[in-house]
Amino acid sequence: MKLRMWKCVLLLLLAAGAATARAERPILIHSHNDYARCVPFYQAYAQHAASIEVDLFLHDGQLLVGHDEEELSAGLSFEKLYVEPLVGLFARNGGRAWRDSDETLQLMIELKSETDPTLRAVTALLDRWPEVFDVARNPQAVRIAVTGRVPAPEHFCDYAPYVRFDGAWDADYTPDQLERVALVSANFRDFSQWNGKGSIIPSELARLCKVIDRAHAWGKPVRFWNAPEGTTTYYTFYNLGIDYINTDRPESCAAFFSDFSNKNFRIGDRRAAEGGVTGTKRLDKTTRDFGGFQNDKLQLSEGIDIYVPTYRNDGGRGRVRNVIFLIGDGMGLSQILAAAYANRGLTTLQMKHIGLQFNNALDAFTTDSAAGGSALATGERHANRHIAMSVDGIPCPSLSDYFHEQGRAVGVLTLGNVADATPAAFYGHSVERDNSDELTRALLDGRIDLLCGSGIRQFEERQDGIDLVGELSKHYAFVRSVDAIGGDGRPVICIDERMDEAAEEANLSLLADATRASIEKLQQRSRKGFFLMVEGAKIDYAGHSCCLPGSVIEMLSFDLAVAEALKFADANGETLVVVTADHETGGLVLLDGDEQSGRILGIYTSDDHTPAMLPVFAYGPGADRFCGTYLNTEIARRIRELTR
Repeated sequence: MKLRMWKCVLLLLLAAGAATARAERPILIHSHNDYARCVPFYQAYAQHAASIEVDLFLHDGQLLVGHDEEELSAGLSFEKLYVEPLVGLFARNGGRAWRDSDETLQLMIELKSETDPTLRAVTALLDRWPEVFDVARNPQAVRIAVTGRVPAPEHFCDYAPYVRFDGAWDADYTPDQLERVALVSANFRDFSQWNGKGSIIPSELARLCKVIDRAHAWGKPVRFWNAPEGTTTYYTFYNLGIDYINTDRPESCAAFFSDFSNKNFRIGDRRAAEGGVTGTKRLDKTTRDFGGFQNDKLQLSEGIDIYVPTYRNDGGRGRVRNVIFLIGDGMGLSQILAAAYANRGLTTLQMKHIGLQFNNALDAFTTDSAAGGSALATGERHANRHIAMSVDGIPCPSLSDYFHEQGRAVGVLTLGNVADATPAAFYGHSVERDNSDELTRALLDGRIDLLCGSGIRQFEERQDGIDLVGELSKHYAFVRSVDAIGGDGRPVICIDERMDEAAEEANLSLLADATRASIEKLQQRSRKGFFLMVEGAKIDYAGHSCCLPGSVIEMLSFDLAVAEALKFADANGETLVVVTADHETGGLVLLDGDEQSGRILGIYTSDDHTPAMLPVFAYGPGADRFCGTYLNTEIARRIRELTR
């Protein structure tokens, strides 16, 4: 029974390791004092640690593992804990540490007892499996590195050629001796008293850099032991170019550095050539067609322009003839901040009237897009999954309904599926966000003048048997490209499948182009003014995918649309622009960056929505009414008050 449980533990550890494989890991993980783990060797191995350290005594003819002689036990032998597992893995993995991987594993052996007899006992044991431990026999063999009681450099050559040694940064090695040095290790406390919080003081940093530079001049990786550990240490050491992170928490360290390219972004950097897609399975039924973020396209050669408004009609009691309501789905303060640092500014941040909104759902602490979008659309709190409809099944009039009754033109635009929760809240009503047939049938009422986004499947592959495209075409110009929005004088439904693609350099202005075309179309539709909702849908998708580059690029796409709204507001003088979000997605936290270069580092604490407070930006007549702190329902209510 105990053996079966032990095997189950090992299988779970190895399965978990697949998620944190170091294919993209930019730094080497060294499992310090590995024998102290709950499951020695396997815990670190499951995280694809590059180096595993074991303290070793030669005690009564046995090689035993432990930190002090008093804790030695015959059951904790080097052979049982480390050698046998490695031999078994190499047999199963085709003569390598990890199947289908060229990555190698270093076994660092700290000699705790007398050097020569202990090391000769080690080599006598390892010599039994040259295909596992001798790189001359197998280039993928385990690398053996000796630390602790290292022999004098002039005696390196006395031991088996596959044995290499931990070097000292201030040693004066001959070329032959340097060939036997595996890495350079140093006691961190000899150079710095930093506790892993904040920044290393400059004088100590200079001393550390001297060690790093010396090791790298030799062509050797460097490791500091007795160093602090934690998130700040991880990215500080990475920035310093330290090769090995000396860790007592291999799972935490591996998790931080896993998928590292999706935690970093800088405009102008070329992403390493890597295929595949960063995606998510957390999207709803309507948005399942999203193809994900193409990894090789998560880069920009240059930033976007920032529009600085004139502020001539900003705030005050001027007439509000038009309203442009921009919603960044999943856009929290951290998403805005990440894009602002990366681009060295945003148009959104030029708006001077700023508020904060609470966004809890009626039936849950954390909202989904249905409840969040419906609150913004109607000014009433909603239960999750409900689209502009009460828990009793009573439709709640939206801003679209309100402006339609006033005779103003109404438009709904999304860089996503038109039947998804947020856009649907501005034209449809249902107790279930996945009821796309019911939601899109509401378009037959003809209460909006423009609908634009992706999602042709929701119009053509229906369960209700309605030829929706045919029916809508009796009233609307049904077009398939943003370029055709202008068309004739009829209202328009534009289903352009390009709107379903992730933002990238080639299509970055697509939402802005559609915003500009939609404004022009709505102006044609009514002399009384218009209401336009614009959604940046995939900021949310990036949060669900824990993809910082995707988040920044989608934010910049959205910011270009904000710029179009502000340009029109300045030219028109009677337009209110409101920018906010339905919720935050991913719990994004920025950890590090550089103001000059725009480099940012951030991690996600979730792959779902969070209840974070959200910013509200306003510009134009009445913009000052949006300052302060309030429920998300207040936004629609204040828009109504300003347009009566």
